[in-house]
Amino acid sequence: MKILLVCHAKIPINTYDEKERVVWWLGKALKRAGHEVVYLAKKGSACPFAEVLILDEKRGLDEQIPEGVDLIHFHDEPSQPPEKPYLITRYDNATEARSFDRNTVFVSARQAALHGGSVYVHHGIDFDEYGTPELGNRRMYFHFLGNAAWRGKNVRGAIDIASHAGSRLHVIGGTRVNFRKGLRITLSPGVRFHGILNPEGRNAMLNSSKGLIFPVIWHEPFGMAVPESLYFGCPVFGTPYGALPELLSKQMSNDRKPHSGNGVVEAFYSEFGCLSVKKSELLEAVKNADTCDREKCNDYARTFFSADRMAQDYILLYEKVLEGHSLHEKEPEITEAPEDKFLPFGD
Repeated sequence: MKILLVCHAKIPINTYDEKERVVWWLGKALKRAGHEVVYLAKKGSACPFAEVLILDEKRGLDEQIPEGVDLIHFHDEPSQPPEKPYLITRYDNATEARSFDRNTVFVSARQAALHGGSVYVHHGIDFDEYGTPELGNRRMYFHFLGNAAWRGKNVRGAIDIASHAGSRLHVIGGTRVNFRKGLRITLSPGVRFHGILNPEGRNAMLNSSKGLIFPVIWHEPFGMAVPESLYFGCPVFGTPYGALPELLSKQMSNDRKPHSGNGVVEAFYSEFGCLSVKKSELLEAVKNADTCDREKCNDYARTFFSADRMAQDYILLYEKVLEGHSLHEKEPEITEAPEDKFLPFGD
């Protein structure tokens, strides 16, 4: 197949933006699988393994589609459907009541259910960019990985848990002084903020971490920090919101998996970590982080969260669309605007 990947951003990037990394890794994996990949992305984009066309947002999309393209994969919603077969990956959560194109692909079962859909593909990682994990390393602290400036990521909860566990916490993706939501200064002496590290710095940090503390208080659509951490042998200690329960239970049978519909489990334990709405339960799990098998965490990440697995999942959907089928029988729909509040997290 000749596949056009459309992204309203510049590629590649060196930050932690989920969408742009997924677009890049997906293209590489599709290329490895024998398909021809073309990117349509913003000015300044370049790629050594695929042709890059510069997206002109002032022109109609159909005018910019190169010859021979079999299918278009959008990573941002188009203003109108193209004439060619297509699908759309939805990365974030909607904030208002609305419907979605029948060829929308969500990034987790939980996100799909919250948006009235059922079709999803979990993200996959190009592990070549992460190097070989040093699973035998001495583990000396915990880490938080994500946009610490946003309250929904709950870096404060991660700091509290690490502090009560008597352990240091390294925050990757945030600063001690935050002006974005009003002046906020984090004084905890056991916490070190690193901002956005380059890949080498991030890898070195995770190679010496006991685990990821990730008590998000919103319905995380996916949570790239989870498979990234597992790859380095780091178990996950977080909340059972959004996609987190399904990310830690992919090898379980369906009758043992935590609820992935509209309900929320209060606590969930697996050999790859613990999820709970209670700080006390997470604290106890964090204190026993050394009992988790780092090699099993790494094997699990490699098995279920590779870019090649992601590409194969998408290829099945591409084939369905090319056969003339819609991915959903009817438009996924949110009938009521989601409540604009954060989810419970307490003692």
